[in-house]
Amino acid sequence: MNPLESELSYPFGDTLPASGATFQIAPGVRWIRMGLPFALNHINLWLLEDGDGWAVVDCGIANDATRAAWEQVFSESLDGRPITRVIVTHCHPDHVGLAAWLCDRWQVPLWMTVGEYGFARMMSAGLPGADGPAMITHFRRHGLLDTEKLAQLEGRKQYYPTLVPKVPEQFIRLDSRTPVRIGAHTWRVIIGTGHSPEHAALYCESLNVLISGDMLLPKISTNTSVFAIEPESDAVGQFLDSLQQFSPLPEQTLVLPSHGKPFLGIRQRVRQLEAHHAERLDEVREACSTPHSAADIVPLMFKRDLDMHQLTFAMGEALAHLHRLWFAGELRRTHDDDGVIRFVTQR
Repeated sequence: MNPLESELSYPFGDTLPASGATFQIAPGVRWIRMGLPFALNHINLWLLEDGDGWAVVDCGIANDATRAAWEQVFSESLDGRPITRVIVTHCHPDHVGLAAWLCDRWQVPLWMTVGEYGFARMMSAGLPGADGPAMITHFRRHGLLDTEKLAQLEGRKQYYPTLVPKVPEQFIRLDSRTPVRIGAHTWRVIIGTGHSPEHAALYCESLNVLISGDMLLPKISTNTSVFAIEPESDAVGQFLDSLQQFSPLPEQTLVLPSHGKPFLGIRQRVRQLEAHHAERLDEVREACSTPHSAADIVPLMFKRDLDMHQLTFAMGEALAHLHRLWFAGELRRTHDDDGVIRFVTQR
């Protein structure tokens, strides 16, 4: 356990749900853990008691292993009750991948924020600008010039549609103005940005439980990236602003993250994340005493070997930290003769 992780409390210790099974962590709240074929090898999903059935929160990616795990949950862990609705926190494949399958399987509606639903529909359709050539141009512009790596990126142009082959054609909007009644409890929708367009976390005051999605993770910092589809975003600034919504929640709120273990210590985790980004920004600020591209910043921020999946997020994260300092007026941006954008301290 790293030092920051040890500052939090884990009420269930090292207990994890078995594959295809559930683990009750609060009245009417069950934890499911499913595998992912990435370095981040799992995702946490949730069942919320919803009258005569269960609401699902997040879905896993669209592959046979995840479908089989869900079928085991259906046959062994629902107490003979149906799924009533599918709630998705955000548009990333591990969260929305099987939403259409689940909605079709149970003939139930999808609930998402409009921003996340729109992105999921667009990305799943493989529309130009969402992936493929646009991503390659974007990363090349920011200093990724290695021909082998660019060729690997070319092979990922159908990456999202492979993991999210379909998104339901209709949805019910999650909105921060409208609490959601699920069974005996009311859940407040907390919208976060910076990690995804309009991420929905769910807080239940009566249970003192927060389903944090990817906004608060106990072990790793949430990815905040600038990608091709929004090439001049301030993802780090948006994320840091969004964190302020979680600080007023009680310190003993049980936080249910999408990755890692349920934990207590929400305010401490917010402080840790703020300190983490402050340290990264200090590193980037110091490096940019001379011109640096995002590709130049990657090895400064990520001191380990990265596979292509990790490199795309590392490039986006490096650029996001450069952009935070650029938006703050601390860096200026240059478009150099080699076609690469670099950032350097304002003089």
